Amino acid sequence: MTFAWKAAGITYNRYLAVSARVVRRSLKDDLRLAAERRGQAELRFAKWTNGKQGETQNLADANAAAAVESAAQGGTA
Repeated sequence: MTFAWKAAGITYNRYLAVSARVVRRSLKDDLRLAAERRGQAELRFAKWTNGKQGETQNLADANAAAAVESAAQGGTA
């Protein structure tokens, strides 16, 4: 017997994300808004050099800036 998420060709984490989104969207408006806020995540990172932490940056913003820089240099993002 194969799990449905395996048969669909997605990872278990992706399956959980889709399931959570479906449950959040099925809630009544007041509960749905609170649940959607909990579902948002913000990842931050910092580069360490010589044992010292550098500036903390938002991951999504850093990825967007890197994509723009790569496109300006003629690379693929």
